[in-house]
Amino acid sequence: MARKLNVVAVSGGLQRPSKTLVLTQAILNALGNALPIEAQLIELGEIGPRLAGAVHRSQLPEDIEAQVRRIESADLLIVASPVFRGSYTGLFKHLFDFVHHEALIDVPVLLAATGGSNRHALVIDHQLRPLFSFFQSRTLPIGVYASEVDFNGYEIGSDALRERIELAVLRALPIARAERSADAAASLATLAA
Repeated sequence: MARKLNVVAVSGGLQRPSKTLVLTQAILNALGNALPIEAQLIELGEIGPRLAGAVHRSQLPEDIEAQVRRIESADLLIVASPVFRGSYTGLFKHLFDFVHHEALIDVPVLLAATGGSNRHALVIDHQLRPLFSFFQSRTLPIGVYASEVDFNGYEIGSDALRERIELAVLRALPIARAERSADAAASLATLAA
């Protein structure tokens, strides 16, 4: 039996409750409903205060270093950030500054963002996609953007957002299944050797 896909989700929301966290969990749940996954969730709001003071990776506390290693070992990443002044937050970028520049080569990344209005929707293509292009990751074709009108408090209240999540996951499945198939083939080759 093939192992579960190692999916690491990074929620860049800095506060609790967080609409970005709600969106991240909804995407993670939808992917988990479609495919056997091993899910790990990293909440930037939880680690941010201890992350912010580090300049070099060697200065990271051990538990945060472990989170960075989780990101680097993911089969698939889900990354979500609130929009702040037209981009992802500085602390979100700071976390990814510690990720080794070759660790995410060819790793599929599903991009998501939240913002106050739809005028920020292009943050996925203009900010997040270039960041993960630097890492030579395979950003998935459909990202998920959610604005204030998509939520009722801190719950998803929009059928249109639910449909965007489902479509993004549907489009991610062939790539995610290919990752699992390649892993299964590698495991069989190791056993046969």
